[in-house]
Amino acid sequence: MLKKILLFIAILSLVGCSSKNYKLLQTEGNSASYTNYRASSVPARIDYRILKHDRLAINIYQHPDLIPPILVQNGILVDSSGYISLPLVHRVRVAGLTQTQAAKMLERKYAKYLRNPALNLEVLNKRVYVLGEVKKPGPINADKDYMTILEAVASAGGLTDNAVRDNIIIVSRDANGNMSLRRVDLTNFNKLRASNILIKPNDVIYVQPNSAKEFKIASDNITAPLRAITDIVSPFAAIHTLTQ
Repeated sequence: MLKKILLFIAILSLVGCSSKNYKLLQTEGNSASYTNYRASSVPARIDYRILKHDRLAINIYQHPDLIPPILVQNGILVDSSGYISLPLVHRVRVAGLTQTQAAKMLERKYAKYLRNPALNLEVLNKRVYVLGEVKKPGPINADKDYMTILEAVASAGGLTDNAVRDNIIIVSRDANGNMSLRRVDLTNFNKLRASNILIKPNDVIYVQPNSAKEFKIASDNITAPLRAITDIVSPFAAIHTLTQ
């Protein structure tokens, strides 16, 4: 009976860890499909729009002392109403604007008080969140307006051996807070190039565990209480044996 159970577990392990799950970017065509491919899903421009509770680094080039260095370093908080407070111009609404739009708007406001108020504005807390079967799950810095899913996974240390590679889930929110869900297959090159593989700041990537890990977790949940009982009973059994 024990041999049958071990054989069953071994078969499940082999099924869960098949070569299909490990190989990425496979294609049924020839190598020309790689060289002729152009990322048509990459738009000409994606501009990040400032959100409530973002932190903005604002630097006025000709007047660097106007904004305290600590605020430049740590960022100026966009409050829950979408406003920031700045010297001279006071409360200004920036939520919903791109970084470029916000910078130009502030330059116009500061032009009433300063000469040549050219400034740089950058969102400091842009993140992408990678969860599940990656080697370093958690938030990763997004220092540009978008990245590809392959870049995000690589930044998270790559996939684990237990990762499902053909059904990765991406959850996104638009400017109004509406959620959308995408599924991406990293094992098939032709499917991948037809997918929307772009990741924007605040997107969540979830890499699911394969059946082998699910079986292991389920079996651990069953055997853990038995191991606990065995650990408790073993000393008494040993004492009983010694006293006989």
